[in-house]
Amino acid sequence: MNKKLKKFILYLPLLLSILLIIYSLNYIFLWISDRNKTNKLKTNLKEISNVRDINFDNYSLINPPQDKNDSYYKYIDEKFLKVDFYELLKQNEDTVGWIFVNGTEVNYPIVKSNNNNFYLNHSFDKTENKSGWIFLDYRNDLDNLSFNTILYGHGRADYTMFGSLREVLKEDWFNEKRNRTIKLTTPKEYTIWQIISVYVIQQESYYISTYFKNDKNYQEFLDTILSRSKFDFNATVNTNDKILTLSTCKDTLGNRIVVHSKLIKKGIV
Repeated sequence: MNKKLKKFILYLPLLLSILLIIYSLNYIFLWISDRNKTNKLKTNLKEISNVRDINFDNYSLINPPQDKNDSYYKYIDEKFLKVDFYELLKQNEDTVGWIFVNGTEVNYPIVKSNNNNFYLNHSFDKTENKSGWIFLDYRNDLDNLSFNTILYGHGRADYTMFGSLREVLKEDWFNEKRNRTIKLTTPKEYTIWQIISVYVIQQESYYISTYFKNDKNYQEFLDTILSRSKFDFNATVNTNDKILTLSTCKDTLGNRIVVHSKLIKKGIV
């Protein structure tokens, strides 16, 4: 073996280490850059859309249980979320709603594309961004709810997008009763949803089903998602309920955080 080859082999581990460090630093820089752009955009969007709670008397209760002691009735006084969508729609015509989850940092406009890929790596302004955005499953329509309506977002370590959904797995979050609701507003409707189940699961397609061939099949789905929950929300569900599902994208172990809720109240904007 000649001297040059020996020297190359000797220094190869050092060279590889340097390249790995450069790659890692570049990855960290891009991650921080995406986070900063996302946070700045989020702040701006909240300002131009004037997001705030409102009292609104012209509402309907959705599928109220006969039992007045049902946990459903603990959350029907929750205020609606008022959002001015005019500027949001001017900036992105894909805007379909806004979501706020109590006890987390989820407070974002919702977008929808004709596929479930674009907003995995594009921000609200449609620029490339690894943070992605909160988006509605292309099979769903917020103006005509399916039995199961699904929203996706990355489970970012910096708590942007659906990163803060990891809070729902904590006892402190669960013990705060006010946290057990989700507010979702569209340009046409205000809605309040009661959280009924939270869990972590490996990647699968069952919990993001949107079609059920009959009531029996749908009730089996409802029973399954309730049985998976880390906490007992003392919630009742039946085939007249509409479900909202929040799902993070898979982490490095292939796990996803899932939150299910049922529609309990709505009002016409």
